[in-house]
Amino acid sequence: MKQKFHFNPGYLIFGSIFIYILVILYAYLHTTHLTGYEVTMGSLAVNSSFRGVALRAEEPVSVNASGFINYYAKENEHTSRGGLVYSIDESGVLSEMIEDSRAVNAVLSPDDLQELRSELVGIGMTYEDRRFKDIYGEKESLLGTIRKLANQSALENLQSLSGNSSADLINLGYSPDSGVVSYYTDGLEKLSPADISKETFEESAHTKTQLIDGRLVGPGDPAFNLITDENWSVVIPADEGLVKILEDEEYVLVKFLKNDYESWGRVRLFENEDGTYCELSFTNSMITFAQDRYVDIELLISETIGLKVPNSAIVKREFYLVPEDYKTQGAGGASGFIRRTTLEDGSDSTEFVAADAYNSIDGMLYIDTDVFQAGDVLLKPDSASAYTVRDKDMLTGVYNMNKGYADFTNIQIIAQNQEYAIVSSASQYDLQVYDYIVLDGDGVKDDDFVTNTDVNFSIGAGAQQ
Repeated sequence: MKQKFHFNPGYLIFGSIFIYILVILYAYLHTTHLTGYEVTMGSLAVNSSFRGVALRAEEPVSVNASGFINYYAKENEHTSRGGLVYSIDESGVLSEMIEDSRAVNAVLSPDDLQELRSELVGIGMTYEDRRFKDIYGEKESLLGTIRKLANQSALENLQSLSGNSSADLINLGYSPDSGVVSYYTDGLEKLSPADISKETFEESAHTKTQLIDGRLVGPGDPAFNLITDENWSVVIPADEGLVKILEDEEYVLVKFLKNDYESWGRVRLFENEDGTYCELSFTNSMITFAQDRYVDIELLISETIGLKVPNSAIVKREFYLVPEDYKTQGAGGASGFIRRTTLEDGSDSTEFVAADAYNSIDGMLYIDTDVFQAGDVLLKPDSASAYTVRDKDMLTGVYNMNKGYADFTNIQIIAQNQEYAIVSSASQYDLQVYDYIVLDGDGVKDDDFVTNTDVNFSIGAGAQQ
């Protein structure tokens, strides 16, 4: 006898569940997975410490004879036009007299003693334990004074010896202009902002050579540098974040890490072939840093607070530009535009196209490129004017996911570092506090649905990153 078939409802239930799982798995594998980030108020830590290159009005002066060079103008001090700076001793007699005067207890004149005494008093009055390292600079300054006095004394003694033929073998070098004397060379004396490049900041390629007393020189060799202007500047590389902070600033407070001195620098951003740079100009303290080609500084920038978003969320999108006065309202109060169309019989007609604006700049609305095509003709309400859609522009923004799908939202970046940006919410089209945005904007399209509700919370106000 043939066994009767009995339908088992369990097979149907199991099959339905299996098909449902397959559908869910397929949808998961073919859907963009968006991870959210909650926007809150926060602050941004921007790199404010830099090693810049100093630019000054420097004139290299060369020697005009062969022999042993001796200096009489103290380094980093003003000299007048025509002031004695150095001598070239062709016979070597003067150099020997200078060495002898240093080797014995030379008698200093009352004026010489007063100069040394004044310098020692000044060192004592400005000394602070926390800046003990500065004492080494004071030591070099004091030794420079002693060398100058010894050289001057020996030269005077030699010139006072009547009939001494050695005195006729001495060539004196004078300053061609008034300025500050500096005794070193590094090949960057004529550097201008237009010459700045990344290679300029490679210190190993610009070795500093000290022009020492008593060395043998020949015609054309460097004698000294003359700094002819108190105005000077420091140039630093400027990344995108620093540019955004300084682009609207005329001055910024600068701290020099060498001595903790603070001064206001005039800001000038400029572009060279290999990047953007910032020139900070000063009208004081040039002598303090006359020996330094590379200067460590800190920009005392006020803390930037605003809406904080990760850089990974920021994208750029292209939009059509449409005049704002072409905007109208359709049925139900929807905003949009009137587009000219052609019917099948060839006659002209119009249709209302709903469209949201993503921003408005200088009377032009930014409209999604999916709404129109290049060549579409829009009609101005209550007018015979027409506008052909063709011009485009870029907007910077993030994808808002408050509605459960990705929706591009325009942002205005006011500060930025390597990981985060601070943005403003100045208009109705901008991002707002507590909005949820897509954490990684690359590859996201408008209307992508949110399938992953994980949210990374931003760091709150008062914290920096």
